[in-house]
Amino acid sequence: MTPLGDRFKKMVGKTRFVVCRLFLHLAGSEVAPLLGTLNQAARTVIEAGDGDLDLMGEQLVNICQQLLQYDGYWMSAANEGDVVWDEGEAADYFNELFTDSAQRYLAEPEAVTEADDAFSIPITQNIVVMITLAVEGEVPELETNLADASAMVEALKAIINLHYQQRLRGIQVHYSPARLGDELTNDQLLQNFPELIPF
Repeated sequence: MTPLGDRFKKMVGKTRFVVCRLFLHLAGSEVAPLLGTLNQAARTVIEAGDGDLDLMGEQLVNICQQLLQYDGYWMSAANEGDVVWDEGEAADYFNELFTDSAQRYLAEPEAVTEADDAFSIPITQNIVVMITLAVEGEVPELETNLADASAMVEALKAIINLHYQQRLRGIQVHYSPARLGDELTNDQLLQNFPELIPF
């Protein structure tokens, strides 16, 4: 049953937006190749250069499918968000979550320098993926506690469907570490991602 406020706003024609961010922590010696998928998606979007939401959605689908394939490495998760009825307010909250994600430990890619030695690159044992979304309408799969593996599976599948339903209004993906060769230690994980709840 929808809250009274939701029903009233539907009657007066207001648009409902869900703005949310999910965190998914993966761990193990096999998770590092996921950075390749994440960086390829980022490169594809950056090279397009015009903020093409459809292209961003396609890359998000690839990321979600890859995360679903890596479900054996999921360790912990968290999510946050809100429902708003004003597009400007939704944009402001989306930008707030975006800024916070970008400031997390090693969440921004850096240029690879000539001094980087491919033969001595440490392999991270931890990756945290942060997906921030603005969605039009109701999304029960995202409007729930995602610190549960089965709920996270449903949330990732819902995100894929939201792209095909053309309901995504904002998409941003951050990840830590942001490039091969950087490490996210267990101590750094606790310090920079305190909201994570083990599955």
